[in-house]
Amino acid sequence: MNILMTGGTGLIGSAFIHKYQDTHQFTVTTRSKERARKKLGDNVTLLSSVDEIVDIGQFDAIINLQGEGIADKRWSDSRKQALKDSRWQVTEKLAAMINKAEKPPKAFLSGSAIGYYGPRDAEPVNEDHVAEHKDFAVTLCQEWERRALAAKDATRVVLLRTGVVLAKGEGALAKMLPPYKFGLGGPLGEGNQMMSWIQLDDMIRAIEYLLEHDNLSGPVNMTAPGPVTNEAFSRTLASVMNKPHFMRVPAFVLKLGLGEMSSMLLEGQAVVPDKLRNHGFQFEYPTVREAFKASV
Repeated sequence: MNILMTGGTGLIGSAFIHKYQDTHQFTVTTRSKERARKKLGDNVTLLSSVDEIVDIGQFDAIINLQGEGIADKRWSDSRKQALKDSRWQVTEKLAAMINKAEKPPKAFLSGSAIGYYGPRDAEPVNEDHVAEHKDFAVTLCQEWERRALAAKDATRVVLLRTGVVLAKGEGALAKMLPPYKFGLGGPLGEGNQMMSWIQLDDMIRAIEYLLEHDNLSGPVNMTAPGPVTNEAFSRTLASVMNKPHFMRVPAFVLKLGLGEMSSMLLEGQAVVPDKLRNHGFQFEYPTVREAFKASV
């Protein structure tokens, strides 16, 4: 396939390109062509923005992963706006280009996140659930998806509702590891909040699966089938690393240090990948222990 990708230098995008560079042809939008070339190699066409595209119909599929890291900085008003703009604007542009195309791409896979469902208890959450309460993450994801779905009459739209991606040396796990390495790992707050995650290899295999299966559309939970409590998540990580597990981080410390963003760590949801499983996708890392063994 000839694929247009936004966010191609990020954790998921770059891993997907490296795995499937002999299978697909990639065009990637990037703010730094030099950095992208070093990360992605010479077999990728680089553009400064989607505005450089004359005919979106030249692509067989679009994978839209662009967005500032949601947990990279404290959520000031300006940071919230940057999180919105980095997701919403490019998605809106792509949907408009698809709708105007004489021959639109066959698939539009667009990013989203499990924050769409809002904070919940341990009840399993599938693609049919909606948020019970609106917070910033809910609004961010709902508006992101709404903009992508504007193209649903012109092409197959798939919404990638992604959990915590576990990867070796990168992403969320890399930020979690330092205290564990020093034997200071432990749960966050009470530790009862649910964590929905996916190992990076399963994530990129699932994206390829969605490209191949044109009977799949709408929201798809990009999470492993085994969500766990934060207590179980942190205890398993400590066990895999052969480290102690006792240093609980009080909720008030996280709230004081991170402000509103602490809700991402202290609240959660037990998201399950019903659509992927019901359509035959097989996870290589269905349990968090298996995922940690491949990622630590």
